[in-house]
Amino acid sequence: MKKTISAAVVTAGVLALSACGGGGSGDDAKTINIVGFAVPEAANKSIAEEFEKTDAGDGVSFKTSYGASGDQSRAVESGLEADYVHFSVPSDVDRLVEADLVDADWDQGENAGVVSRSVVVFGVREGNPKGIEDWDDLIQPGVEIVTPNPASSGAARWNALAAYGQVVADGGTEAEAEEYVNAFYGNVVSLPNSGRDATTGFLGGTGDVLMAYENEAILAAQNGEGFEYIIPETSLLIENPGAVLKDADPVAQDWLDFVLSDEGQRQFALKGFRPIRDDVDYGGTVEGATDPSDPFPAVGNLLTVDGDFGGWDEVTPKFFDEESGLITLAIEASGKAE
Repeated sequence: MKKTISAAVVTAGVLALSACGGGGSGDDAKTINIVGFAVPEAANKSIAEEFEKTDAGDGVSFKTSYGASGDQSRAVESGLEADYVHFSVPSDVDRLVEADLVDADWDQGENAGVVSRSVVVFGVREGNPKGIEDWDDLIQPGVEIVTPNPASSGAARWNALAAYGQVVADGGTEAEAEEYVNAFYGNVVSLPNSGRDATTGFLGGTGDVLMAYENEAILAAQNGEGFEYIIPETSLLIENPGAVLKDADPVAQDWLDFVLSDEGQRQFALKGFRPIRDDVDYGGTVEGATDPSDPFPAVGNLLTVDGDFGGWDEVTPKFFDEESGLITLAIEASGKAE
């Protein structure tokens, strides 16, 4: 995306590092520097607390930096210290591969590089006064949408792809899908820097509809700031990547292994993420979900980037090229570009 669309520059990714968890001291102390996009901060903190109880995690402490995914990736490329990165989209890890900071085979494991999952949902005001139920409702006159900025936010890219893809999935043409996203961004009233900033703005009163990760809605409810959310009939599977940097201490690989373990995935589920495996036991109840006893209902038509868009290698230039990307042009046409 063009820099004129971005609400922040790379320095926004260089957040003040804050320790989470405590560990040993002296020569045996080990610190894992986690750099991630804003949304999974609470889940990663819970996972860290469990990791510290293991032999591998004994004496380990954490330093963390969270922000918009693209900004965080560029910050690591520019020198922000990181042992483990947890981004919204694979292209933000691939940037670090190109910078020779992450091995090229980072996504070749059984999990294909994915550490957390969710789906795109609509957050609405109490009682759903605008009657939002599906995608067509979002482009009606007077409906104000909040979605983050694709120039800096991976969450924004998932939202944009879902908006486009649902048209084609319903039998529409690519021209009709492009027409839809133009109307969609025409109703956007706020393009915050990150998914977390979008949620904060919506909770503060901006807009009628928040385009969000399902887990963001669940976490907000857990924090006493809940809002109703709608899972549309057609949505998109969000798959967030995680990777260890080349020069990281070996304990960072222990951390990634724990993130992928049943316990790590259980902690993700308890914070509203859908586990990456169907057999993860999280107790069957997730507080904050619309139905805590059925927190992750099946989506009628769940799209995937690989299956419905040809993968990120095709998606990135087609939709998000800084000059000619379909979404870039839609935002420019809407007059929302800064």
